[in-house]
Amino acid sequence: MGLSTPYLLAGQRLKEVRKRLGLSTRDVQRKSERIAVEKRNQEYHISHTWLTDTEKGKFVPGFFKLYSISAMYGLSFTEVASYFGMRLADLGRDRALIGVPRTYLVPEEAEDASQQTVSLPVELKPEFRFEKTNLLSRVVEKWQEIPIGLLQHLDLRKSLYGYIGLEDRTLYPMIRPGSLVQIDPSQRKVILAQWRTEFERPIYFIELRNGYVCGWCEIDKGQLVVVPHPQSRQSVRQFAHPSQAEIVGRVTGVAMRIVGDEDAPGGAVLR
Repeated sequence: MGLSTPYLLAGQRLKEVRKRLGLSTRDVQRKSERIAVEKRNQEYHISHTWLTDTEKGKFVPGFFKLYSISAMYGLSFTEVASYFGMRLADLGRDRALIGVPRTYLVPEEAEDASQQTVSLPVELKPEFRFEKTNLLSRVVEKWQEIPIGLLQHLDLRKSLYGYIGLEDRTLYPMIRPGSLVQIDPSQRKVILAQWRTEFERPIYFIELRNGYVCGWCEIDKGQLVVVPHPQSRQSVRQFAHPSQAEIVGRVTGVAMRIVGDEDAPGGAVLR
């Protein structure tokens, strides 16, 4: 393999870690041999020549050698793999993107799942009210690194996130009050294309003068029309566009409970 800038950078990072640990390439060779003997598999072995060429960007380690490097350098397998462009944190997202024909249980991500983190809100501003729909970024007082786990489907860098207020029943029962929605701010134009089902109809997060609302939209003669779900018993609302209402972005995902307090056994409300 010829020199490749990404792999060269990866090799340089490994070299820096090795030197910081006070290991020579011969040390790595000897230590990896111990791992290979223990595992009874020579694929774990890393020769002096192979390591030198890898640090020069000529080779990309296979899984066994990545394991040995992780063990010797005190790095997680995930981190070493990321040096070479493999982001294991994207596995769940890519799995969902590709999809398979049959329904299945999502397996637990065992390797390094506890070490992968994502920034999530852990404290809301005192003035936040659960009754009102709002952008998550506007109401968070404190963020904290949380283990990524099943949250790896979120794309926090490219998306906004909104909270559907407990009083906002615009799209109920399709989107329940108390849900979190993912918003793509690059899609702010109302799509006029035909849709076959209500699930294909674009949903938008809309900023009003005194708050937010999430619903289907139409624009007619300078008026932005917020269309509710037929079963929501909510009224159609109209606002001057864009002076009274502006589209924040299109809703691309939703996280919600499908069983609410009103669905408790016997019709009782849980409190």
